[in-house]
Formats: sequence, structure tokens, C-alpha cells
Amino acid sequence: MRLLQRLAIARLHARLPAWVRIAVAIVAVVLGVVIVIRPTTALDVLAWLIGGGMVLTGLLELTGREGEVRRPRWRTITGVAWLVGGGIVLLAPGLTVRVVAVVVGVLLLVNGILGVVAVFARGRSWDARIADGAFGVSGVIFGALALFWPDITLLVVAVVFGARLIMSGVVDLWTRLRRRHDDRAAEQTGRTATPKRRWGRTVIAIASVALAVTTTIVTTPLREGSTVVDDFYAAPRDLPDEPGQLVRFEPFTGGIPASAQGWRILYTTTGVDGRVRVASAIVAVPREGEGRWPVINWNHGTTGFAPHCAPSLQPRGLWAGAFYMLPRAIKEGWAVVGTDYIGLGTEGPHPYLIGPPSAHASLDAVRAARQLDDADLGARSVVWGHSQGGGAALWAGSLAREYAPDVWVQGVAALAPASDPAALVQGISSVTGGSIFASYAFASFSQIYPEIEYRDYVRPGAETALRQMSERCLSDPTIVLSVAAALGMSRDPALFSRSPASGPLGRHLRENTAPLHSTAPVLLAHGGADSVIPVAAQADFVDRMCAAGQDVDFRTYAGYEHAGVIERPSPLIDELFEWTRDRFAGVPVAEGCTTTER
Repeated sequence: MRLLQRLAIARLHARLPAWVRIAVAIVAVVLGVVIVIRPTTALDVLAWLIGGGMVLTGLLELTGREGEVRRPRWRTITGVAWLVGGGIVLLAPGLTVRVVAVVVGVLLLVNGILGVVAVFARGRSWDARIADGAFGVSGVIFGALALFWPDITLLVVAVVFGARLIMSGVVDLWTRLRRRHDDRAAEQTGRTATPKRRWGRTVIAIASVALAVTTTIVTTPLREGSTVVDDFYAAPRDLPDEPGQLVRFEPFTGGIPASAQGWRILYTTTGVDGRVRVASAIVAVPREGEGRWPVINWNHGTTGFAPHCAPSLQPRGLWAGAFYMLPRAIKEGWAVVGTDYIGLGTEGPHPYLIGPPSAHASLDAVRAARQLDDADLGARSVVWGHSQGGGAALWAGSLAREYAPDVWVQGVAALAPASDPAALVQGISSVTGGSIFASYAFASFSQIYPEIEYRDYVRPGAETALRQMSERCLSDPTIVLSVAAALGMSRDPALFSRSPASGPLGRHLRENTAPLHSTAPVLLAHGGADSVIPVAAQADFVDRMCAAGQDVDFRTYAGYEHAGVIERPSPLIDELFEWTRDRFAGVPVAEGCTTTER
């Protein structure tokens, strides 16, 4: 029986000319290189590349090795498995990322384990044992990386599998070219190849182990756990039934300068459904001075959607939400109250880009912070906000008089605000890395509005990637995976199967467009080179505010990007402080709308 199997394998090999086997090996190497260096290509294309690579891996296993008298049965089994797995991926493009990852990971792991077991087979040379063992170990490591990565992505699987494919192709190419060289030498000299020649495959195998170990070490930071939400954020059973009530507080030092003292607070606010919810915030006040500090009511920019993305959970606190001006604000003699919003830190979902609950959390944070006796906050406040927080600031300025008349808002500074969520989400996929922000928006709106479902707007190949993106904060080490995946999506015009501005999603996005009226003077500032929210779109929103009778001081800053406009050396920073001083001092603002280009 075994003799028949050997003869069958020999006939299989005989049907494949040497040049065909060499061509397969070359294609495998080229395909592996393409997968490794271009893992951020469009998702559908990447799936095809991986499927094709799996088929080539199967062919490499089944075509055998030169000089192999007795073919191990396990290599025939794994070769067939690679072919079947590749066929499934190629013929079923709708497979989820997780299924592809599991298929590739299992095959790598099983192939590696069988390779290690083959080391102990009888009648084998030492170079073959070491080579199979080394390739087996690297296969186990790569398979484990693909399977047990805590946040499986097609990017990880692509890089791991691409490296494996390169190594397989190089080894097969090496052995086949070596065989041809040896055959020619034998014809000329009448001598057979020396055994030393066989160690070339062993060297490549050992190099594969080094690569696998290096990959594991280098990617360790990406597998580290994210910030953990602690018990401070849990709502008590005896929760006050009114918004704006201080629930608990404790000292906070993350990112607080020596000239200030800080706390994190838990307080009540009003959620999307009108019910009382809890939110958290950071409070910082000067250590020295007369007290009754005027309040900067800070609304942070995007940090993420998951609970652990709260600025009050980050080592640098307010800085995580793009508030880089805390030392200067403290030096001015101002207090800063920065809400985390609902769902960041506290129980979610986080109402990302949803206006009213964001404004409620902002205003209630100030009300609750006033109950912190040691903070000694005054009555006056000016609302600041950037990006996501800029939209929340506009909402807070509009709702303050009705919702929180006890919060004396003397001005609203909206910095590169997400004033029009519908326009933002519709165009965000064309922005480099914009799919990350789209993932937060889809997670928010789909969880808060039950009639909105991913499958109605996002094509199947991108849904899993978007869901995974929404679980990472911008400060997480694994955000590099989101960035890489987003780069791939930016090349894919079919991210959306339907315009996000249509249907129930479009309706709710438009409902959360910032109000055109505010109860306080408005400064709206924007970077002229903003690629996230085009300045033209912001100008259109300002025109609508002006047409509705709202006084707006609209300032644009040429050459400044979305985040750069609030970083040094942007001239906005000095102007923002000057404008805010005037608001606290009660200096009247000019009537009407003014547009200034810097």
C-alpha cells in the first residue's frame, strides 16, 4: 500500500515540469511581498490576495521537495487543506474578517505543529529535522499571532501570512534551483551533490524563527491591554433623580500642572432618552488666588467611543482631548471643567456627534463642579470645544438658558466644530484615516437609534473592520491597526453601500446639526487647510447662522489643519484667550457677522 502511495506521488511530481514548480515558487514570493508591503490595500483585494496565497501554499506543499523519496502524509493533508481554504476565501468574498483570520491561523498553527512532530520521524537527516522543526516553530508562532491577537484584523493576518508565503516560496525556489544546478554538475563531473548543500534550507528555516520571534517582540506593545474603567465610574443605587448633582469626587493629578489642583467627578446628567444618567469630568483650579474662579467649560475632541476612552482615564487627562492650554488657563486665573460625556468612563453608549446629551453633560459638569467646595468656582463661564466638542459647545450655547439657566454662559468658542454631522460622515471616508471617525459615528447612532443598522449602509467586507475600529481609542497602542485599516478603506470607493445621508441615519444626523442660534456670543474658528471638516463646509454653516440672525465672529487660519489650529504656533490660541478675557469682563461684541482670514 505504501509503495503504491509513493508511486502515485512520484507520478504527480513527474507531471509538473521543473519550470512550472519554479514559476509557482516565484509567484508565491512576489505575492507574499505584495501582501506584506501593501496590507492596507482595499479589503476585497486583500482577501483575494490572501486566498490566492493560500492556494499557492497548497501547491507548494503538494508539488513536493526535490529528492524526496518518501513524502510525509501530513504534508499532503496540509497541502489539500491550504487549497480548500484558499478556494473558500476566493469563492466566498463575503466572508467576515474573523473567519478569514481563523482559517489562516488554524492552518498555520496545524501546519507548524505537524512540522515539529515530523522532527521525530525515523530515517531523516539532521538538516531536514532541524529545518522542519524551525519552520514548524515559526508556523506555530505566526499561527498563534493570527488566532489569538486580542483584536483580530485582516491587517495582522495579511502581514503574518505574507511573511509565511515568502518563506515557503524562497525555500521551494532555493531547493529547485539547487537541484537543477546539482543535476548539471553531476552531468559534467559524474559526481552527486554534497550533503552540505542541503543546509541552505535549514538556514532559511532558522531565519524564519528569528523573524517570528522578532515580530512577536515588536508587536507586544500593540497587544497590551488598554486603560481599565474602575469602580469610580459606576452609578450608585441611590442616584439623585435630578441632573447636575455631584455624586462623588476624588483627587486627580493626570496632566494637572503644579500650579493647579484637580479632581475627577461623577455627576448626574440627562441622557438621550430624557432619563437621568451619570457622566464624569475633570476639574482643575489654580492653587493660589482669591477663588470664585471663572470657568472654562471644555468640550473635548474625539478620543474614541469605548468607555475606556474617557480623558479622565488617560495619564495626561485633558490633554488627551486636545486641551493643550491648561497651564495657560490656570495662569489666567481660570478654572477648567472638562466633561468626559456620557459613555466615556461611565456606562454607555457614548452619544458621539449627538448634540443634546453632549450639551447636557457639558452644562451639568459645571453645575456639579460648583458643589465641590474646595474648587470654589464662580458664576461666570465660557464654553470652549474642539471638533466633536466644538459641535457640543454650539449645542450647549443654544440650550443653556432653557436647560441650565443657573449656568451663566458668557460666550461660546467653537473651534473647528463638527457642526454638520451629516456632511461630516458623508465625506469622511475620503479623508485619510477618516474611517476611524466614521466607525465611532456608526457605533453611536446604531446603538442609540435601533432603526439604524450597519448592513443598511456599510458593505459586508467593511462592517467588521468598522466595528473593531470603534473599540479602540485614539490613545490606544492598537490605534495603528485602525490607521492602517483606514488607509486601506480610503482606497476603496465602496465603503458605503448606501449614502449615510439617506434613510434613518441621514435623518438622525441632520437632527443633530448644531443649532443656528446661541444664547451667548459665538466665536467660530477654523483651519484653512482642515482636511477633516473642509473650511467651505464650515463657511456654509456660518452663512446659515448669519441668515438666521445669529451674531458670529468667524475666523479662519490659512495653512492650519484640523488639530493644528489649536496647537502652537497657531495664532488662534492668543486670540482665543483675548476673546475669552473680554467675555469674562463683559466687553460687548460687535453686532452682526464678521469673517476674518488670518
